[in-house]
Amino acid sequence: MFLNEFRRNDKPGVWLLAALLVFSIVVPVLNLAVPESSVLHLSTYTVTLLGKYLTYALLALAADLVWGYLGILSLGHGAFFALGGYAMGMYLMRQIGERGVYGDPLLPDFMVFLNWHELPWFWHGFDQFGFAMLMVLLVPGLLACVFGYLAFRSRVTGVYLSIMTQAMTYALMLAFFRNEMGFGGNNGLTDFKDLLGFDLRADSTRIGLFLASAAALALAYLVTRYIVDSRLGLASVAIRDAESRTRFIGYRVENIKLWVFVFSAMLAGVAGALYVPQVGIINPGEFSPLNSIELIIWVAIGGRGTLYGAVIGALLVNYAKTYFTAALPEVWLYALGGLFILVTLYLPRGIVGLRHLRRAGT
Repeated sequence: MFLNEFRRNDKPGVWLLAALLVFSIVVPVLNLAVPESSVLHLSTYTVTLLGKYLTYALLALAADLVWGYLGILSLGHGAFFALGGYAMGMYLMRQIGERGVYGDPLLPDFMVFLNWHELPWFWHGFDQFGFAMLMVLLVPGLLACVFGYLAFRSRVTGVYLSIMTQAMTYALMLAFFRNEMGFGGNNGLTDFKDLLGFDLRADSTRIGLFLASAAALALAYLVTRYIVDSRLGLASVAIRDAESRTRFIGYRVENIKLWVFVFSAMLAGVAGALYVPQVGIINPGEFSPLNSIELIIWVAIGGRGTLYGAVIGALLVNYAKTYFTAALPEVWLYALGGLFILVTLYLPRGIVGLRHLRRAGT
């Protein structure tokens, strides 16, 4: 029943999922089946780049769920993304074993370098993929639950809540920079070898990660669309538009906010976990508040409160970033800022709002 309603009421979402399906077929064929001498061949570097874009799109989807439908401008979703990435990175580091520079079967290289003699308690269990994936969900979810419970119960809203989420992200960045934390300090976690026994440098593994990212994005889109179309989603929109009235008629506003916020944080954690094996590193720089601000720009440019607009915005902006930072690196930040201002002033519904303007004109 939900799928029938989805096909009928969310035509752009259907097109988005169809495009993901087509790319999931075409990209592996162009990379693995087409010879490198052909102009149609897609390099492994490009496959990795596309996979990274898809993880960013998943992160944007998570941010749009809380900003577009709940009205919470979170400037801390980069922290949830990074925590999910660190959970995956810890698993990948435990898989290196004696293949590391120092050949220690238990301790990662950075711990040997820092003269650590035993594995910290919080690293135990990360040699198991299932445990690591559980932490990918639980760690960002638990942080969001504690933070959200304290903030929402205190009825912190608006710009004050945004500043608090940004402060949380900045505090985590400073903490993870410290060597004593046991997460690699400034250098972070890197030099990964394999994932589930598959060589991370192999073309087939890169294709697998790309497909996993596409599947995660498609599944997350369907789940978030189901949420926003449900009674929970309608209550979230009511909170966004008139929180006091929603509370007055009997809704437990704090509980609704907390549930959606935690779920969004878990989605961001999954995005981080898919991101790390594709880029090959995770370091404290991923906690930077600038990353969370840039994430909000993706959503605003694509179209807040649409879900598919957030995905489109993330893909387009990151493609532009890749191109301009190579061709005109000194211009990129000015172009991004200018684009954000133009969209805010003249296209408040984002790029996808052009469709509504065209309909209004006709």
